[in-house]
Amino acid sequence: MAPATRLVLLIGWLGYALMPWYLVEGMSLTNWAWLAEYPFGKAGSALALSLSGQAPWLLPVGIALAAATIFWGSADRQRTATVLVWAGLLGMVLFFAQAFSIVLKDQGISWLAALLGGAGASQRGIGGGAFLTLLSLLFLLCHGLAYRGVCRGDLFTTSTIGLVVLLIGIFIFFPVAIILKSALVDQNGAFAPAAFFERFLDSSIWGLGCLSANVNCGVAWNTLVLAVLCGVITTLLGLACALLILRTGMPGKRVMRALTVLPIITPPFVIGLALILLFGRAGAVSTVLYEWFDIPRSRWLYGLPGILLAQVLAFAPIAFLVLIGVVQGISPSLEEASQTLGAKRWQTFRTVTWPLLRPGIANAFLLGFVESMADFGNPLVLGGNFEVLSTKIFFAVVGASYNQGQAAVLAIVLLAFTLGAFWVQQRWLGDKSYTTVTGKGDAGLPTPLPRRITWLSAAVIVPWVALTVVIYIVILVGGFVRNMGRDYTPTLQHYITGFAIDFSDGIYFQGSAWSSFFTTVKVAAISAPLTAVIGLLTAYLLTRQRFRGRAGLEFATMLSFAIPGTVLGVAYILAFNVPPVEITGTGLILVIAFVFRNMPVGVRSGIAGLSQIDKSLDEASTTLRARSFTTLWRVVLPLLKPALVSALVYSFVRSMTAVSAVIFLVSAEYNLSTAYIVGRVEAGEFGLAIAYSSVLIVFMALGIVLIQFLVGERKLGRRGRTATIAAPAPAPAIG
Repeated sequence: MAPATRLVLLIGWLGYALMPWYLVEGMSLTNWAWLAEYPFGKAGSALALSLSGQAPWLLPVGIALAAATIFWGSADRQRTATVLVWAGLLGMVLFFAQAFSIVLKDQGISWLAALLGGAGASQRGIGGGAFLTLLSLLFLLCHGLAYRGVCRGDLFTTSTIGLVVLLIGIFIFFPVAIILKSALVDQNGAFAPAAFFERFLDSSIWGLGCLSANVNCGVAWNTLVLAVLCGVITTLLGLACALLILRTGMPGKRVMRALTVLPIITPPFVIGLALILLFGRAGAVSTVLYEWFDIPRSRWLYGLPGILLAQVLAFAPIAFLVLIGVVQGISPSLEEASQTLGAKRWQTFRTVTWPLLRPGIANAFLLGFVESMADFGNPLVLGGNFEVLSTKIFFAVVGASYNQGQAAVLAIVLLAFTLGAFWVQQRWLGDKSYTTVTGKGDAGLPTPLPRRITWLSAAVIVPWVALTVVIYIVILVGGFVRNMGRDYTPTLQHYITGFAIDFSDGIYFQGSAWSSFFTTVKVAAISAPLTAVIGLLTAYLLTRQRFRGRAGLEFATMLSFAIPGTVLGVAYILAFNVPPVEITGTGLILVIAFVFRNMPVGVRSGIAGLSQIDKSLDEASTTLRARSFTTLWRVVLPLLKPALVSALVYSFVRSMTAVSAVIFLVSAEYNLSTAYIVGRVEAGEFGLAIAYSSVLIVFMALGIVLIQFLVGERKLGRRGRTATIAAPAPAPAIG
């Protein structure tokens, strides 16, 4: 048995025999009151509770650990592998059997509870001991499979695959399955497939009356048209911006790069509110057009044009963050070779550069498409009579006509659209190779853009940047006037109300916004690195490893993006409000929601970056007897810095600004900035909401700068325009 496997066994026994099995309220490093009920009370370990007869259903889990421990010093690798596989598999089956059969009294699976000795009993949610034991059983199973030769016998690879599958199963599939099952039941909870088809085929979803009469089309078609337009426009804007910044010498690139990121660090509703103050019937621009040019006021902003404009402003930076790393990764030597053979700039761009951009373009479009479908903040503010799936689901869940079954059916339609977009993306990319980063030194210079591409990109980007500047001037001014749109008297009252500090007796943060601000920063600081690590690890597994179910795992990573945030929030409440995972109302559920809601961006960015890195680099490291973890850490990760920055920035910003996925999960103790802002908007306190948003924008901008400074940039050994930079020395042999 390998030392790593022995360590896994020790961790399992630590969780089973020593640590509290159930979640203990108030347990922390500074609160040791739980020791009074250790080990046989509420803070008891599984071993103590099972042997004392208080929880006999926990004993079989310990037997699985004991079976694996018998082979601690065995030199028979095949027999050890068989025992580890069966001990880990049966241990996990028994773990989940007792966890889901014995929950609240008179609930769960009664016959299975009776079989395990817990008929009529109840138990609380799992705690640290149960979690460590589950991880141990999972890794024992994975190590046994590695001993049998799965994934070339690499313990790290098999364990990582197992961990990712377990986390996705618990925190994505399980809550989604809980809420989607309501699509197949009626109002009384009885199985009724006829009710599903009646809801699914409703004309409000698929109606095409807008083609023949003056009525609205079905909500599904509205959503699809909006998402396609948003995906195309955001991808083109992101690509144009990335090309201008990296391939031209135009002035003001630093300012433009900062402005393109501003919309992504803006809290929800603020861009929509700024657009209303500019282009609404009483907006500044509408007033000028009416008074100066006699152009009548209209409601054009409320509907498809307004939602699309707001979504493009909000989601184009996502495409930019994905595509800038892809453009950086294109080897200049390929373009130089094309020009050496007599090709002009346009021909080089069309035949060399554009094909190499296809992975990034496909991923950027997919993210923009899915983001548009999942967004409900902008349609809620600017939708008017133009309904989309996200808002319809929102009102089905929280409206007066509460209809969880209808919300589930609409979520299935949304999932089908996302699956279709995923399939189209895969068909467009095909099986072609897009490798541009190899182990060879590359001293080439990027080819300047063709003149027509430069002018076209500038013609698109400059108005976009100008509109962004105007919107943020409105946001900035809104926090310093008494009532934006009515009373422009300068004042600091909004900032004082939210962020006042009392220095009379030490430092006391007395502003009403401080509590939600500190909680948001804490949650974002924890969830951002976790999101990036899980996302990039998953991308590495999907692109560098071959195993059964790989395509299914890739689709599963996009599932949380396909479900609207409101539905995911309700799903988390239903799934995690009762045992076995009872974490509603805690900060942990907020972290988990952010991690698995934002993980797809890390996955897609990682896949786009890894598709450009030659696998021969991994193979060279393996040839030098490096393990998979060493190869990932020493070889692959330094070349994935653009993807790492994208994942960290996106997850950090979304953790600070997301509202739909967590609006149902916040509590009095764990209130977030976005929930506070939404409350101020609903109360009509727009000045305070905009002031708080301005503070968040400044804070997130500083956070992005810090992330880019800490991660650094990828170095490919290219020469500058005035100096030559030597290619990096090869990594030392890893023994």
